[in-house]
Amino acid sequence: MTVLTTNLNRSLKIRPRPFKVLATETISHKALDADIHSAIPTEKVDGTCCYVTTYKGQPYLWARLDRKPNKLAEKRFKNFLHSKQNSKEFFWNVEEDFKPVPECWIPAKEIEQLNGNPMPDENGHIPGWVPVEKNNKQYCWHSSVVNYEFEIALVLRHHSDDPGLLEISAVPLSDLLEQTLELIGTNINGNPYGLGSKKHPLHLLIPHGAFQIRNLPTLKHNDLLSWFEGCREGKIEGIVWHCSDGCLIKVHRHHLGLCWPIPDTYMNSKPVIINMNLNNYVYAFDAKCLFNHFSKIDNQKFGRLKDIILNV
Repeated sequence: MTVLTTNLNRSLKIRPRPFKVLATETISHKALDADIHSAIPTEKVDGTCCYVTTYKGQPYLWARLDRKPNKLAEKRFKNFLHSKQNSKEFFWNVEEDFKPVPECWIPAKEIEQLNGNPMPDENGHIPGWVPVEKNNKQYCWHSSVVNYEFEIALVLRHHSDDPGLLEISAVPLSDLLEQTLELIGTNINGNPYGLGSKKHPLHLLIPHGAFQIRNLPTLKHNDLLSWFEGCREGKIEGIVWHCSDGCLIKVHRHHLGLCWPIPDTYMNSKPVIINMNLNNYVYAFDAKCLFNHFSKIDNQKFGRLKDIILNV
């Protein structure tokens, strides 16, 4: 799966409003050029973006970290945007205009390069990644869903034999190499899916594109609006179209003037089964880690994600 580089407001042509981005009836040229009508629509999951690639000779989870301009460069960029319409015409001095990042930082793959330097996107940021170290408190929730000793991750996806059933399992990190995923849970983005509790937080990884939308209406404003408002499958944050050329086109409920988060999400309308299959690991997991908690409820089935109560 490619790293997410297409902004949400590129999915449909938009008109600016104070503090809002709203979709219109017209599909953008970018979406048409990417053949959005033949693309695969998937649920946009509300979390924080992650990436799996090699670090220190083994598969590692990486957290999203955008390199941002310093105050002087940001002010210069904003002044330019007020006077011009195309941010791509702005000249960046990458070596001087941006705040420092850790040495282990890497730019996202799809970022444009100029003379060997990654270039900022239209928002003035350079999307990138930093590895999630085990004892890094800044990324403790990321760290809770991986075990580097056994190179496994806690993943939520559809059950292979039943698309109406969700499954939480321990997946080899090697199976997720070069994929992007979404980290969701108690302490991410206000926890729109109601996972865990403050006392017993719960976090999971979802591969991007894992939840394909089966019954999406035509790409007309009113049809999409009706689908989001009236269809059970429409109780999601948004839609991501995966195009054949690797382009990702997105639309958010906010672009249609709809609220998010909402009380009853589609993700919480399905039963979920725990399938850890950790018999091959003789190691005694740390008593407080999620892998240990899930091993105690292995093979149990719950009516919805919200119902999972860890035996702490």
